[in-house]
Amino acid sequence: MQFVLDCSVAISWCLVDENNDYANAILAMMSDCEAFVPEIWLLEIANVLLVAERRNRMTQEQSSEAIALLQSLLIQVDTATNTFALSTTLALGRQEGLASYDAAYLELALRLGLPLATIDTRLAEAATRCGVELVT
Repeated sequence: MQFVLDCSVAISWCLVDENNDYANAILAMMSDCEAFVPEIWLLEIANVLLVAERRNRMTQEQSSEAIALLQSLLIQVDTATNTFALSTTLALGRQEGLASYDAAYLELALRLGLPLATIDTRLAEAATRCGVELVT
């Protein structure tokens, strides 16, 4: 199976004080799946890890372990994300009331014709309105 992976799901695998059944189910599927992410995903992950370290939610060692986990999974970074940032992604953000970061996941799912894995309620609702299936 292939799908678009939102940062909200992946980061819940990394933070020891977050536990989400949906995200855990997605992680369990990852051994047989290929996930696609927009280019911004790496920066989003890095930012959440930095903030978690600064707030003493995790140590640098735990961040390194989280990075190793993410790097062990079949996650493909889409290199065309920026090509659509000022056109399709911006239009989706306007249409659906999403931040550009969230709209990038929706744009990628639409462009690749793949379902979306997210725990972000607003993004999930926007995806449904746009005809994008959600990974269940």
